[in-house]
Amino acid sequence: MTYETIIDLLYRIAMLASACGSNAQTDLTRAIRVTPQEEHYIFQLSDNVVRTHVYYDTRFGIEIAGDLYVSKDLDQGKKYPAIVVGPPFGGVKEQGPGVYANELAQRGFVVLTFDPAYHGYSGGSPRYTTSTFLYAEDFCAGVDFLGTLPYVDREEIGSIGICGSGGFSIAAASMDTRIKAVVTSAMYDISGMSGMKGEMRNRMLEGAAQQRWAYVDSGEPTVQYAYPEAPLDEVPDNIQGLNREWWTFYATHRGWHPNARSNSNSISQADMMTFPGTHHIDDISPRPILFITGDIAHSRGMSEEAYGRAAEPKELFVAEGGVMHIDLYDDVTKIPFDKIESFFKENLK
Repeated sequence: MTYETIIDLLYRIAMLASACGSNAQTDLTRAIRVTPQEEHYIFQLSDNVVRTHVYYDTRFGIEIAGDLYVSKDLDQGKKYPAIVVGPPFGGVKEQGPGVYANELAQRGFVVLTFDPAYHGYSGGSPRYTTSTFLYAEDFCAGVDFLGTLPYVDREEIGSIGICGSGGFSIAAASMDTRIKAVVTSAMYDISGMSGMKGEMRNRMLEGAAQQRWAYVDSGEPTVQYAYPEAPLDEVPDNIQGLNREWWTFYATHRGWHPNARSNSNSISQADMMTFPGTHHIDDISPRPILFITGDIAHSRGMSEEAYGRAAEPKELFVAEGGVMHIDLYDDVTKIPFDKIESFFKENLK
């Protein structure tokens, strides 16, 4: 039995417990609470940072499992700028988002990371359901939560989207003006598939339609796991091409997490092929956008293309020194934190 199957069973057990009058969680929309023994972070928390598990609802009624990071010497009688950090497509808060939050909390920001709805420890069933709308709402719900904290200035909230969340954070900012400044890091526009045309699109939609019938008949969508059930010491020789870069992070001790072995179930593909996320990128102006990429990142062209469509004020920052796409997930020696800090301190005021 896989870890993901166990998580799904926990949701269903909670429903049965509710029917029997138990005090256990009673709704598949609710997030899972975990013990410290069940936690798995890919980085060491700074002695100068306090991390707290938090829970809050999206406007669709799904409870999000998040982590709040603040400096240990934070004065709750003052107001601070805050940042919502979203994970790569298929990633979770214990990976790259936590790396960013751990660093930025030490620099004076209140930082919120989250598991997207239907992923990780957040609520929602069936698991691994994906949608441009849902991912954008994850950011907006994070802003909601930060705005309830007495030590956060509601007029000084920004966002960071890593990889796939880069596109989703753009979608969120294009409809939510409470997000005052946006950073994308190693941006992927997953919903860019919505621009696909012709026979290939039709074939993929037909496949998605058949998968939906299979879901109707079985009650369970198909989920294909891309990475092993346990972390590897090194990537196997038969994993080549771009997959090797993904495996270097997601399949090894560097970045492996039990909740980040897949990114989407079979019934979600048609959604990602149809509804764009960055269509209104030029409407974010006059709020600023900082696009961060690496000099040898395979995704560099995506950041450059999005930068070209965005309106001023905007900036494209290329990290130099052999910076690959996945280096911008977790390598604190290559992620330009000084640039991120100065960008937000200049624009969140």
